[in-house]
Amino acid sequence: MRTGIYLGVTAKRNRRSKASDLSRQLSSGTGATVSRQTMYRRLGHIDLYARRPVRCVPLSATHCHLRLTWCREHALWTPQQWSCLMFSDESRFSLQSDSRRTLIWRVPGTRYHQENTIERHRYGGSGWLVWGGIILGSRTDLHVKSATMTGHIYRRDFILEQHVCLFRGAMGAEFLFMDDNARPHRSNIVDKCLQLEDITSMDWSAYSPDLNPIEHVWDMLGR
Repeated sequence: MRTGIYLGVTAKRNRRSKASDLSRQLSSGTGATVSRQTMYRRLGHIDLYARRPVRCVPLSATHCHLRLTWCREHALWTPQQWSCLMFSDESRFSLQSDSRRTLIWRVPGTRYHQENTIERHRYGGSGWLVWGGIILGSRTDLHVKSATMTGHIYRRDFILEQHVCLFRGAMGAEFLFMDDNARPHRSNIVDKCLQLEDITSMDWSAYSPDLNPIEHVWDMLGR
């Protein structure tokens, strides 16, 4: 019993401890030696399990305020209004694990608690950049690039010639385009392209990928 309590306290103090680290700390603190399987079982008795940490974007008070304002402004939009909006995004599909197989000890139902998350803006490593757009009842083709995104690539391959302008031409002036505030999206060459094609952009809060429904597409593709 005392061994289980000691393991639980130690695991909660350092949620990223490996099983081998916990075993050494237990042996040093109590003199008891337990196998890896026994340690997992005893932690399970107090509802502590090894799980992947949740990735999240660090938000300031200003970010939270702007996100809440955006949600309130669009809470009463009709299906007709949403049907004119194209959500777009590009996502990097990494060829290696961004978490480096890091596991944490957590209790069921606490996945999104602050102590069980990792704050990151970007994820390194090699991979492929995939762009796509979705609109109610339709979608663009997925566009795959190995190159780093720039304003020129974004305009030439994603907006001007390939996808967005075609939807604008088919839907007319009611068409509304959403992309995030990534630097290539806000370059002068992209702004001029949008103005030339008479494409209206939706105001978007910084660090708000969770408000973009296309994120579910990336999850389904196994990002």
